[in-house]
Amino acid sequence: MEQRHTRRIKTISEFHKLRGLPQPEHPLISVVDYSEIQPPADISETNWVFDFYQVSVKRGMNAKLKYGQQEYDFDEGVMFFISPNQVFGIEPGAHPSAQRSGWMLLIHPDFFWNTSLAKSIKQYEFFDYSIHEALFLSEKEEKTLNDIIENIKQEYRTNIDKFSQNIIVSHIETLLNYSERFYNRQFITREKSNHRILERLENLLTDYFNDDDLISKGLPTVQYIADTLNTSPKYLSSLLKSLTGQSTQQHIHEKLIEKAKEKLSTTTLSVSEIAYQLGFEHSQSFSKLFKTKTNLSPLEFRQSFN
Repeated sequence: MEQRHTRRIKTISEFHKLRGLPQPEHPLISVVDYSEIQPPADISETNWVFDFYQVSVKRGMNAKLKYGQQEYDFDEGVMFFISPNQVFGIEPGAHPSAQRSGWMLLIHPDFFWNTSLAKSIKQYEFFDYSIHEALFLSEKEEKTLNDIIENIKQEYRTNIDKFSQNIIVSHIETLLNYSERFYNRQFITREKSNHRILERLENLLTDYFNDDDLISKGLPTVQYIADTLNTSPKYLSSLLKSLTGQSTQQHIHEKLIEKAKEKLSTTTLSVSEIAYQLGFEHSQSFSKLFKTKTNLSPLEFRQSFN
């Protein structure tokens, strides 16, 4: 496998310089017109890490973006989110597109200092989605977001005063809330492929809990489930919550309780033996989870069958 070195971009000014753009008008926030960006010469040999947030809508990129082993081809208008310290790579296409358009919003975390978003930005889970889980926008949705971006630009380009930061932050918050709504719409409109993921999850958990090797494997983790289904953990949980109202962890617990009920009602194994067979190191942890989920202890559940 080719060796790529990793380059860290610490400031928005550094990013502007690297991409052949004039100095940013504000050191901590910038909206960049995508058609004006010059790709660096070594772009395909480098992995990139930013010390700031990047939210972008791109069209006609003619490039592949890589997260880990995942590749994503950008032809349509798509939106994606990168948080500080995420590693990603870019493979430029053979024919640079003359039709590149869109925008990139760069925000340094210091810009959120002492504002409502300083903590709440962590709640927007799409910053942890993989690149192949990008948001596909309708024209109407894209226009809504473009208007917000224009407001942000206008605000930091006019005279900065004591209200500016809060006004810009509230625009960013609106942008993120719309993005969340549009992602939710995508979970619903891509129903067929999403239900396929749900079906695969169901089969994966059934096979996992039926495996005789469960004792040595232990309980499945959310990370393991997400990796097997080829999604990021946050995307999978958001998708499942939107389809079923339950997170990945809750799905694991549901399947576990189903298996436990089966063993309690059809075998004479002790509670400790069942806990051990289901991958628990301590039977108390199993009993506690069972009681939380069913309002009965494992023994009370078994007695209700006899």
